[in-house]
Amino acid sequence: MKTFIPLFIFTAFFLSTNAQKKNDSYRLHIRKTNSPIAIDGIGDEQAWKETDVAKDFFMVLPMDKGKARERSEIRMTYDDTNLYLLGTFYNTVPGDYYVESLRRDFSFGKNDNFLLFMDPFNNQTTGFSFGSNAAGAQWDGTMYNGGSVDLNWDAKWVSAVKQYKDKWVFEMAVPFKSIRYEEGVKEWGINFSRLDLAASEKSSWTPIPRQFPTASLAYTGVLVWDEPPPSPGTNFSVIPYVLGRVGRNLETGEDTKFHGKVGGDVKISLTSSLNLDLTVNPDFSQVEVDRQVTNLDRYELFFPEKRQFFLENADLFASFGYPTIRPFFSRRIGLGVPIIAGARISGNLNEKWRLGIMDVQTEKQENTGLPSQNFGVLSLQRKVFARSSIGLMVVNKESMNYPQDTDSLRTVYPKFNRNFGLEYNLASPNNLWTGKAFLLKSFSPDSLGNGLTQAANLEYKSKEWSWGVQEQSVGEDYRAEVGYVPRNGYININSYAGYLFFPKGGIVLDHGPKIALDYFFDQRMNRTDNTNELQYIVQFRDRSEFNAGFGNEFVELLEPFDPTQSGNVPLPIGSQHYWNALTMQYVSKPQSMFTYSVSGRFGGYYAHGTRTSVLSELGYRFQPHVSLSANLNYNYLDLPAPYNITDFWLIGSKVDVTFTNKVFWATLFQYNEQTKNFNLNSRFQWRYKPASDLFIVYTNNYFIDPPVGRNWALTVKLSYWFNN
Repeated sequence: MKTFIPLFIFTAFFLSTNAQKKNDSYRLHIRKTNSPIAIDGIGDEQAWKETDVAKDFFMVLPMDKGKARERSEIRMTYDDTNLYLLGTFYNTVPGDYYVESLRRDFSFGKNDNFLLFMDPFNNQTTGFSFGSNAAGAQWDGTMYNGGSVDLNWDAKWVSAVKQYKDKWVFEMAVPFKSIRYEEGVKEWGINFSRLDLAASEKSSWTPIPRQFPTASLAYTGVLVWDEPPPSPGTNFSVIPYVLGRVGRNLETGEDTKFHGKVGGDVKISLTSSLNLDLTVNPDFSQVEVDRQVTNLDRYELFFPEKRQFFLENADLFASFGYPTIRPFFSRRIGLGVPIIAGARISGNLNEKWRLGIMDVQTEKQENTGLPSQNFGVLSLQRKVFARSSIGLMVVNKESMNYPQDTDSLRTVYPKFNRNFGLEYNLASPNNLWTGKAFLLKSFSPDSLGNGLTQAANLEYKSKEWSWGVQEQSVGEDYRAEVGYVPRNGYININSYAGYLFFPKGGIVLDHGPKIALDYFFDQRMNRTDNTNELQYIVQFRDRSEFNAGFGNEFVELLEPFDPTQSGNVPLPIGSQHYWNALTMQYVSKPQSMFTYSVSGRFGGYYAHGTRTSVLSELGYRFQPHVSLSANLNYNYLDLPAPYNITDFWLIGSKVDVTFTNKVFWATLFQYNEQTKNFNLNSRFQWRYKPASDLFIVYTNNYFIDPPVGRNWALTVKLSYWFNN
């Protein structure tokens, strides 16, 4: 392990030095128009007749060889206020278009759609994405890590779609105030992507290897402006809300209570690329509830952030480290504790530098003794070489104003916890090589919270080959109270390798084996657990998938653990457990009105027992207005006494009705035998103006056995987006 970091640094330097952009020769010239444009999906204005056309798309899937079969044409222009795009998508396969619903930020793989990817800073790492499915549902998100899209971000823009027998037309206008870019720059990275499910074809304006998403910013072309895009000027937005809630907590025996609340957000553009976000007395009751999951793991589960205040440029804060080693995780802030106010500055300082600063203050809780707490975060990132970056992060959690200033409370809620981190992110110019190396140090009032963590990985992905190797070491005394680090005191080494075969014909598109090895050791390099797995993966030309695998596992328990997670006597520390298991999964083609996936796990478990798990996800759509889905999860555990046989169901069902692309109603039912909980969440949303909403949300929670109510609430929330 001591030689892995120097080897990583040498490899990263060697792979990053070539700064030539792959598709620099693909250029679309954009010129200013003085003619009015109506966003109606027709595109008959004079302005569209005077633009250049991006056409002759390349096929990405099923194979990245040659031009796309389905013809696409993109036109772009702008005026002093908006950036405009007109897309025309012809089809040769007769029949209806495939759309899941009219809901915003649809599932990419289940809809005929068009997406725009923009890289205004030419850093091939960050940007914006806009688009629509063939029924007019909007898609927008911020881009990070060179090709990922955060769809939780919403911008203020307008679009329209018209359908014809042989084509569909998409037209949009994005205000310059809704995006961030560097003033005076006349060339942006840009690409266009289309998915046509009837033809089972994904295509792109520029050529992209099939192993990469069309969102990959390493393969963008160039949008060439006739003059630098206009300065958006000072962009000042106020988004107030008013809320009323009536509800009752039956567990505590409280009477029905009414609660009113007023708050809001403020957005101020400090520059065209740097934004200040302020929030006062925020409320997140309209956010979709977490999906319940069956937990048979020894460690805490991860749930993603969905709250709007934390989302713009979220990668600056949330992507530092690994998914299992995050020094900052925003869900540690304000869940179950009211947020008084918060402020964030985030964005690009220039082409090479990015900055994120956040400060959030929460209230104290008299009943639990929780003091008021301040959360401060600094994130600084600099681009190096073609697409790589160096990052710095500082996280500070400070407790103050204790309800009772006692030693016991200071032990439960320490005075402070701080983290300092440095990381290097590797991304080669052609995206074949990626990796990361980072070092974290924590600081706390006691020595048990002053520890080190370091990790590094390197991955390679070509059309046929994919492989990766990773090492990580998390100190026993490392503590990230504002992060997500479910396990401490270990050294982990893992690797994987896979290969794909490509038949020339038949129903199979590609197939091949994949092997993965994952080993954990204590700080003295004694093995504590490992997982070895061999899979065979098959992808069919109709976009359905099948895989089967065999794995063996070893666990030596470092803490007492109940393998049923249902309150039984735990297995003792130091007990060793071995087992083998078979896994299988099939995912149906997305073109069907009825879609499904089925997966299973059959084999051994703790204490020489057995575990059988079956998971199925079902969906049916009456497109484009109604989408029905259900997930069924069944676990059957057969263990020796005192556990014996334990089985439980997790059932979730969702009804999603999209009356228009501005009026939505979704109801989620969840029944979880493991936690003995049933909950219902029903949410109505009317986007009566761009980025302005009326929400009506009803929630209800019950205990299953015995069937007793826990709590219920009805919330009405109205927000409006004012901007200059």
